[in-house]
Amino acid sequence: MICRFVFSGSGGQGVITAAIIMAEAAVYHGGLNAVQTQSYGPEARGGAARADVILSSEEIQYPKVDRPNILICLSNLAYSKYTWLVRPGGVVFIDPHIIKTRRTADARQVELPLYENCLEALGTTLPMNICLLGCLSRLVGLVTPEALEKVIENRFSGKNAEMNIKALHLGVDLVTRLPEMPPIQFL
Repeated sequence: MICRFVFSGSGGQGVITAAIIMAEAAVYHGGLNAVQTQSYGPEARGGAARADVILSSEEIQYPKVDRPNILICLSNLAYSKYTWLVRPGGVVFIDPHIIKTRRTADARQVELPLYENCLEALGTTLPMNICLLGCLSRLVGLVTPEALEKVIENRFSGKNAEMNIKALHLGVDLVTRLPEMPPIQFL
């Protein structure tokens, strides 16, 4: 089993942090092999940001993702730039508040209302990236919410840890309100 992810968005949205947390949870608490690489524009905040994660039950031969099974887009620029990369039959996750739906890939597109749910439940959209991880833990099933929570507790402290754990559980709960989704195919 191998699953390739591309997390993409704008600098400051936490896509790189989300990718790091997922990879750490997979390795330290999930018994999987993982690699994580990242790139971002010189603007840092507001510029393009991308993080690749590969999770596998076998040894990983190459650390870069060329054709992801799963693409997460949290900005219109990322959507325009990366949707063509997705493997046929892959999945593109978007937030409909941020991305105006248009299909440019031979992939399923799944809308996750992260922005709206974080704002309503937490009063801020800052932990959208962690809410996303909660959704992915249920939709993809490779990393458990418990594994992610352990990494979040180690990475954050005080009120930041509390808010991020609430955001993680918000994402897990959000999935229960989505339409049933067919299983994601891995190679």
